[in-house]
Amino acid sequence: MVIVWIVVAAYLIGAVPSGVILTRMAGVTDIRRQGSGNVGATNVYRVAGKRLGILTLILDILKGMVPLLLLRYLLESGVINAPGAETPVLALAALALFGGHCYPVYLRFKGGKGVATALGVFLVLAPLALLPSFGVFVLVLWRWRYVSLASISAAAVLPLAVLGGGYTWSLVLLTCVIAAVVVYRHRANIERLRRGTENRFSF
Repeated sequence: MVIVWIVVAAYLIGAVPSGVILTRMAGVTDIRRQGSGNVGATNVYRVAGKRLGILTLILDILKGMVPLLLLRYLLESGVINAPGAETPVLALAALALFGGHCYPVYLRFKGGKGVATALGVFLVLAPLALLPSFGVFVLVLWRWRYVSLASISAAAVLPLAVLGGGYTWSLVLLTCVIAAVVVYRHRANIERLRRGTENRFSF
């Protein structure tokens, strides 16, 4: 029963729409009706400016990171009793955090693409596996200046990095699911890339 409450709490935390809240506080009209319509950091950056875009990115990363750090502490200290199942519990909570961001109940299940929240999750669960994935992201973004292509490429590399890093199978499975969802949620971007109409990122 405790695990159910952990998953529900993680989902509700992940579902908090940082970009929407920040832009409304700044007096920007509904971010979902501007730019690409996405609630993530890239669209906030383009529509509301660099400062709000970076702040949205940081909050979305922390949204995936801080709850997992707290949960891991509670599991390791014995406050939450789950002997032998600490990693699966963390993986379930991570998936709920990520799912909340992508499909938030507060926005009628129309959320972001999950890249920043996934980054926060893996900074806790598999930080070393992020290195090759992050390297691919930076290289692709620098060469072609498409955030979407960089995100898709990084997501494709991450499961291989986790598998090669000797992590548990529950974490490998979590990574495969998250990577697949990230790619799926970029399907409109993939179509625009194919047509040559995708927006390039400007530094």
